[in-house]
Amino acid sequence: MKLYENGAYLLNGKEVVYQSPDAFAEVKSRTGVAVTTDEAKKNTIAYGILQEHNTSGNMDKLQIKFDKLTSHDITFVGIIQTARASGLEKFPIPYVLTNCHNSLCAVGGTINEDDHMFGLTCAKKYGGIYVPPHQAVIHQFAREMLAGGGKMILGSDSHTRYGALGTMAVGEGGPELVKQLLNKTYDIDYPGVVGIYLTGEPMKGVGPQDIALAIIGEVFDNGFVKNKVMEFVGPGVSNLSVDFRIGVDVMTTETTCLTSIWRTDDKVREFYEIHGREEEYKELNPGDVAFYDSFIEIDLSQIKPMIAMPFHPSNTYTIEELNANLMDILDDCEKRAAVSFDGKVKLDLKSKVRNGRLYVDQGIIAGCAGGGFENICDAADILKGASIGADEFTLSVYPASTPIYMELVKNGAIANLMATGAIVKTAFCGPCFGAGDTPANNAFSIRHSTRNFPNREGSKIQNGQISSVALMDARSIAATAANKGYLTAATDVDVTFTKPKYFFDKTIYENRVFDSKGVADPDVEIHFGPNIKDWPAMSALPENMVLKVVSEIHDPVTTTDELIPSGETSSFRSNPLGLAEFTLSRKDPEYVGRAKEIQKAQKAIEAGQCAGEAVPEVRGVMDIIKQQFPNVGHDNIGFGSTIFAVKPGDGSAREQAASCQKVLGGWANIANEYATKRYRSNLINWGMLPFIIDEGELPFTNLDYLFLPGIREAIAEGKTEFEAYVVKDGALKPFTLKMGTLTPDEKDIILKGCLINYYRG
Repeated sequence: MKLYENGAYLLNGKEVVYQSPDAFAEVKSRTGVAVTTDEAKKNTIAYGILQEHNTSGNMDKLQIKFDKLTSHDITFVGIIQTARASGLEKFPIPYVLTNCHNSLCAVGGTINEDDHMFGLTCAKKYGGIYVPPHQAVIHQFAREMLAGGGKMILGSDSHTRYGALGTMAVGEGGPELVKQLLNKTYDIDYPGVVGIYLTGEPMKGVGPQDIALAIIGEVFDNGFVKNKVMEFVGPGVSNLSVDFRIGVDVMTTETTCLTSIWRTDDKVREFYEIHGREEEYKELNPGDVAFYDSFIEIDLSQIKPMIAMPFHPSNTYTIEELNANLMDILDDCEKRAAVSFDGKVKLDLKSKVRNGRLYVDQGIIAGCAGGGFENICDAADILKGASIGADEFTLSVYPASTPIYMELVKNGAIANLMATGAIVKTAFCGPCFGAGDTPANNAFSIRHSTRNFPNREGSKIQNGQISSVALMDARSIAATAANKGYLTAATDVDVTFTKPKYFFDKTIYENRVFDSKGVADPDVEIHFGPNIKDWPAMSALPENMVLKVVSEIHDPVTTTDELIPSGETSSFRSNPLGLAEFTLSRKDPEYVGRAKEIQKAQKAIEAGQCAGEAVPEVRGVMDIIKQQFPNVGHDNIGFGSTIFAVKPGDGSAREQAASCQKVLGGWANIANEYATKRYRSNLINWGMLPFIIDEGELPFTNLDYLFLPGIREAIAEGKTEFEAYVVKDGALKPFTLKMGTLTPDEKDIILKGCLINYYRG
């Protein structure tokens, strides 16, 4: 794999000319056409799709309207509640509500099923589509029933990726879907486009997760594709089945790219024909001379079976490399865990080595990444006639949709899997976020799923529980299972892959999926369960602000799972205040109490009372501030909390990573950089200031008070640097905060306190 930062020209989809002082002349000599770099940029697939969906008339400042929306059952309640509070009357475009996350309704009593009934009644009232639990995971249903060539889909799940089908899909926080529901736009600067040039053909036993992990390992740490479009081109694309492409594509989220798109061919046409939607196929190819801002060359034949060790998809090795350096790599993982968990628990991976080989306790093939038809068929071929054994090792397989499950039953793959001792379950995303197949304490799980962040498998550090996940391809998981848990690459087993043809039966969807066909019924009464709560009132941005630093995180990256945990907390996603009690609970258990304490000062101000009576320590803070700013008082100041994290927001699109801070009185985040655009957007949409501070020694520490004079006026004026002070040792100590440019709408949202206030006027 080779990375070219300065970009490249792609000629006729086949020849590459790398950017250099002589590149223009070389392109002209090969093609006979003089094309400038700016003109050639317009010949990417991405440019054409974005141009078609842009409503601004300015391709530098995009205002995108999507064709369709999709959400699942730990996001759609909050989205619809926000939209209802902002004036929603009808879903203006197709909106699919799937139920694949809170499917285990025994968790939390009735409240998960209440969310499902909320979704069904809203689909009826506002004209949407409702997919009941266990029918399909969100992204597989979208592939089967929503994707279309040249279309754009916005989803409230970070793995909203359908580029392999010619659909540019973006995973964002819920407020961005609210904007689309209210006929507003998705506003971004035109993103860079990275060409992913594929050649060769994967060796036997190498699967899509192997290719994906190899890419992630190369580009995550250096931010090579961060917030950009990954465009897959080159002759190697046609050497991959559509299922294989889908498996690579869904994992592009873990690179922190904005979205992805692939060139399409007759294999994609066949996919649409199989699903009875052949009219949705569109041939997509770059123009004769296309320029990519940066470029990656990948020879698929050189990729070997991969493993992403705990605790990030970018912590990658070949399985061959891991086995050759086993104890050193395991020791490195243990040391990383000790830092990440602040020594609260001890991860012991070296004890998993038996007779020089690594033994794993669990295998999972599941979800939008692993649960595809081809993955499971290949795994069944590897396991046919084998046994997973009667020891600790277990294997669970979750087909990604009921149509896939039905076909696997018909062709015998399910029988072959179950005969080995594997358990085959219904479509469910639980293993991806800690709500299904939680391992035993200190157990080690290998999974063809999307993420292996800390605690994402369901363990609770605060209770002394720790287990860990490595990401692998379904084929190597099956090979490991055939060896009863001893880590094995699929290239090391002798197997004949049968590659059965897939037949899609839409009967189950016709029988069970509610589709309003876009017709709303305003007379339908929405079902509200006791856990479904409205958003609390949120104040506008004050003229001046006092922030208390209530958490300080120096990990290189802070994931959304650490900001607001997944797993059992998902049952509270419809209850803003209830969920907020879990904020940072696995990273900084003292955060909630500290945030609520300073929030008392803001609540006192809002009630016309003295902040110093509610929180006595702010009296001294105000005395110091008034020495230099005598006009600051209770009628022009606000109090709240902030956190510092080096690089927050990697991972999920979940808006609750920001909204939970907001409902606890958070007014800002301070970071050296933000891991993803979607987390920064979530902060803004909840009225929080996404501050940046230069790397180096911080001018403040945890529990310090910060004063931001004239912050409202500075935001209104569009400033990108802000005067700030640490209130300490009887004085104000100045420092500078920064912020990336805000759009006019983003400024108004922050000034009004949140997206809901913005739409209420």
